[in-house]
Amino acid sequence: MALLTHKTLVNYEEQQAQFEDFLQTFKSSSTEATEQLQDLNLGEDGQSDEYDFMDESDDGAEGQRSRRQEHNRDPKKKYMQMLQDVADRVTSQITIDLDDLDAYEKSLGDEADFKLVSSIEKNAFHYIEVFSRAADKVMPESVAEPNFKDDVLDIIMTQRSKRNERIQEAQSAEDAAAPSPESIFPPALTRRYTLNFKPITPSGSSSDRSSKALAVRNVRGEHLGHLITVRGIATRVSDIKPSVQVNAYSCDRCGCEIFQPITTKQFTPMVECPSEECKMNNTKGQLFLSTRASKFLPFQEVKIQEMADQVPVGHIPRQLTVHCHGALVRQINPGDVIDIAGIFLPTPYTGFKAIKAGLLTDTYLEAQYVNQHKKAYDDIVLAQPTLRRMNELERTGQLYEYLSRSIAPEIFGHIDVKKALLLQLIGGVTKEMGDGMRIRGDINVCLMGDPGVAKSQLLKYITKVAPRGVYTTGRGSSGVGLTAAVMRDPVTDEMVLEGGALVLADNGMCCIDEFDKMDDGDRTAIHEVMEQQTISISKAGITTTLNARTSILAAANPLYGRYNPRISPVENINLPAALLSRFDVLFLILDTPSRDSDEELARHVTHVHMHNAHPEAPGGIIFSPAEVRQWVARARSFRPVVPKEVSDYMVGAYVRMRQQQKRDEGSKKAFTHTSPRTLLGVVRLAQALARLRFSEEVITEDVDEALRITEVSKASLYAEERGRDDHTPSSKIYHLIRSMAASGAAAVGDGSRGELDLRRVRERVLAKGFTADQFEQAIDEYALLDVWQTAAEGTRLVFIEAGNEDQDMGDDDF
Repeated sequence: MALLTHKTLVNYEEQQAQFEDFLQTFKSSSTEATEQLQDLNLGEDGQSDEYDFMDESDDGAEGQRSRRQEHNRDPKKKYMQMLQDVADRVTSQITIDLDDLDAYEKSLGDEADFKLVSSIEKNAFHYIEVFSRAADKVMPESVAEPNFKDDVLDIIMTQRSKRNERIQEAQSAEDAAAPSPESIFPPALTRRYTLNFKPITPSGSSSDRSSKALAVRNVRGEHLGHLITVRGIATRVSDIKPSVQVNAYSCDRCGCEIFQPITTKQFTPMVECPSEECKMNNTKGQLFLSTRASKFLPFQEVKIQEMADQVPVGHIPRQLTVHCHGALVRQINPGDVIDIAGIFLPTPYTGFKAIKAGLLTDTYLEAQYVNQHKKAYDDIVLAQPTLRRMNELERTGQLYEYLSRSIAPEIFGHIDVKKALLLQLIGGVTKEMGDGMRIRGDINVCLMGDPGVAKSQLLKYITKVAPRGVYTTGRGSSGVGLTAAVMRDPVTDEMVLEGGALVLADNGMCCIDEFDKMDDGDRTAIHEVMEQQTISISKAGITTTLNARTSILAAANPLYGRYNPRISPVENINLPAALLSRFDVLFLILDTPSRDSDEELARHVTHVHMHNAHPEAPGGIIFSPAEVRQWVARARSFRPVVPKEVSDYMVGAYVRMRQQQKRDEGSKKAFTHTSPRTLLGVVRLAQALARLRFSEEVITEDVDEALRITEVSKASLYAEERGRDDHTPSSKIYHLIRSMAASGAAAVGDGSRGELDLRRVRERVLAKGFTADQFEQAIDEYALLDVWQTAAEGTRLVFIEAGNEDQDMGDDDF
């Protein structure tokens, strides 16, 4: 007895006709979608670098492209233009936005109930083929004639098209059945594109939108075959290998071309020719594989893991395998936080795994669309309103202060430390010489201090802001865990290199906590990374060099947990000199008791706990991490140079720093050696400050601020000596001017006479938030104490060094 037939819920022919009409007639209603269509041919139209960023919206890779300069093409039908680009071999991907299809379906009215979007979401894998057939029917003719340089298959198709036409004409003349599928090109072979679906954007607030992305453990059996979105962090990305779609064979007897579409994980190659000629002659011609006429697609396997906040208490994170084909490869890197829209499908185990698995079946996600949460600096798009706001804030001259306050605003104080971290995010300019020599532009910072001064929280925040941020601890990291380990690949069973934390943080930040707890052998592994920014490996028969162009932010405790003022700074720090010299800035953060600062700190901490937010800033402007990333992205697009007069100024400052170090060694106050690396560190900090001003040239004020940060990081050693000072504005201004004199900032000439330019000193003091009256009062107050005096009609500030005068008098007596 035959089974009862069940009427299908949908009519595929009608839906395919609607898909064809959609591709031919749909016009994008928004300007953004039209510009997004026009940007399919990116990189060939010579666009301005000003728009080479990426916006922090949640629209994905297509919608995140910026509004570019207008193309010479008229805005036309969106998908017909896309298909024209495919026919002209400009692009090889067609992305069907389900938002557009939903808008088209609503425009048809209520009487036309085709259920296009819901059908695709519930049976996406089949509808890729249905949509591809619709695209094949409406595919326009190519404008340019393809040649053999474009694609071998184009020439093969041109040569055999007449033969296929003759076969079809002969069979139609004889009223025979349609030609056998082996005798003509299968559709999978002639399609020069991959078709993907972009999921529909949920309406409502951002909280609704974020809830639509599933955690890995929430993907159930009911989602099989559906188009779903999964959120996770990429933990492992395989190499890109060609995946066969259609195998082409040629017969050695009759010369027929036989094509075998591959749709499963395993297949049996054809060996006997199935053509009519070989069957009639009973020759059983042998088939030979023709690789150039076959079709391959790039394939990449990605493992994603649940986010830490999605894992229930007591559980371990779950993993999901993602398969990427075609244009979706190379879009995901290890460590990326991503939303992947794809089709959840089962796949049987093969080989020996099938024997072990028995009745079990594996599952995977066939990727359709990838949305990055944190984009690389080079890919961030800045919208016009954002650029206008940037220009307005830039004109205020307070941008440096605003951005530095936005670094971990919940943490009280540490203003200069936050400024150094902001400059580290921006970085200097990496130089490559003609002979291949490379001078790093990344800035390395070390924070050493007492327990409880929020070092680890600063590191966590920087990891959150940086597009590629890796956080690790000294005890939990070995040398190979930081650099690279040799392991056996589970798929190919070959020895491969697995990149460590420094390799994963390439073009990003690597934050290493508990730096002092690392073993000496493991700590030496990062020496090469901090200066040459490469990792040289020679083990297990693998000799190679890996890139590790990363900025290192390290946090450490002094030798005995807390800083001991009774022993020298070198004994407290307890790090080798070769490692210390590689840090551009080394901060020592001491926890010294002070009634005023302790009271402010306690009020700040209690406010954060009561209101679950940081207190309002004095200026009222605090940027979110996403906004800070946008500022940093724009700043990093500039490559400032050092002019001649600023170069001379740096030379004089470096000579003074060497002299100061010689004096400190005599008084046993030195803790770092002033080397040429110190000069390079000042250059990098000055370039980062110039980038922050969106300038292409370094000025002397940038060098002054770089010298001040270098001096403050060293002067923080002597905080216990300054702990007895009062905190009046005059004393603060005095310490500020004193640090400027020690670092050579605002010096007149080469600085050998100890004179400061009073105008520049005034600008720097007022920029720190002091008033003009407070500045004048401090100048007069310390002039009465014979600490300094003004000269040259009030344009110079000269310190009165009593000790030097006595020494000079003693020399005259002899």
